Amino acid sequence: MQNIKGTYDYFGQEQAVRRKVQSTLREVFECYDYAEMETTILNEADLLSSKYAGGEEILKEMYQLTDQGTRRLGLRYDLTIPFAKVIALNPAISQPFKRYEMGKVFRDGPVKRGRLREFLQCDVDVVGISGPEAEVELMQLAAEVFRRLDIPIILRWNNRSFLGEVLGAMGVPEEMKPSVMLTLDKLDKIGKEGVRQELAGKVLEPEICRQILDFVDLKEPTFEQITSKYKLDNERGAREVQILQNMLQRVGLQDICIFDPFLSRGLSFYTGTVYEIFDASHDFRSSLGGGGRYDAIIGQLVGREDIAYPTVGLSFGMESIMEMIRNRPIETNKPLVMVIPIGETVPEGLTAAAALRNRGIHTRLADNRRKLKKTLASVSAESIPYAILIGEDEAASGMVRLKKMTEGKELTLILKEAVELIIQSCEG
Repeated sequence: MQNIKGTYDYFGQEQAVRRKVQSTLREVFECYDYAEMETTILNEADLLSSKYAGGEEILKEMYQLTDQGTRRLGLRYDLTIPFAKVIALNPAISQPFKRYEMGKVFRDGPVKRGRLREFLQCDVDVVGISGPEAEVELMQLAAEVFRRLDIPIILRWNNRSFLGEVLGAMGVPEEMKPSVMLTLDKLDKIGKEGVRQELAGKVLEPEICRQILDFVDLKEPTFEQITSKYKLDNERGAREVQILQNMLQRVGLQDICIFDPFLSRGLSFYTGTVYEIFDASHDFRSSLGGGGRYDAIIGQLVGREDIAYPTVGLSFGMESIMEMIRNRPIETNKPLVMVIPIGETVPEGLTAAAALRNRGIHTRLADNRRKLKKTLASVSAESIPYAILIGEDEAASGMVRLKKMTEGKELTLILKEAVELIIQSCEG
């Protein structure tokens, strides 16, 4: 018996670190005024495979199944399409609407470090803001998350409209632009030679291929250099890049958020700004998160492409983040009190533990079959401040023995007094 490849069970210290990361994300999301949402894991296959959804690459990895009614279904491969579905089905939702969600997604793709088949995504999305302030706020949010996690990052960003304009200036046909963008997006992984080989397999004129490779050859290309070279100053995408670049400088994010003209991300539904987050030290190569603007999906899903649903999202990759910090020491939430029943006093021990827990005190009930000396040794080893001992004499008289482990002192009290004393020490 074993786990399916690309899936894991989490417990102990590993789960404690995962919960710590999720807690940090939740705190930042709510600080930025995003409300929690939970969407369906199981969806209609037609929704997930729609031409307005994830695109050809992601559909190869979608888990598909059929229910007893022979309906075609699929497991969600991200949290974006289910979110778009919720907005489409609930037109009365007041906008702008800001949500976050943490949930499992599933992809039948290659397994490698930081990339699994069942994994947790943590998304924030806002619908109803068409200006670049939505993108900038999400970039600020990302910077704050990784500051709290003590992970230095680089956020690479681009604009798909702008990249489309660059390719159009080279003569790339409209229908070929998404395919060429996908190849350019792989530049860091496959290098210039890989780009050359992929372009050779596309139906493109040799002169167009040469221009694309010249574009790839630009050393540290700036937005200004590209717009000047391809005469794009008045194009919409170019204007959007200029506005966003200026805003990032004004809010002080220019050192973290770096313009990357080759970035397009693999999902075809992005319509404008796209961004991806990476480890600034380059020790970890996989993405730590990413997102962008997808203004068209919701209107297309409801069959109303004439209605604008300006939407921007950002997704954090929990598994990639965990690869960065898995081995860090982290303080777990340990018990404040160990209740130790001695002999046949388990019911009294359960009563005492319940009284403490009802007051919000993290309490552990000891195994009465273990020797008392070993139990007290484990209390000391785990630095649990208090132990409550209940022997048969204490049970008969309605008392407990409260042991302050750091001082080595022991008091005999009624349970209520012991509980109040522990609470007072916490407040003090």
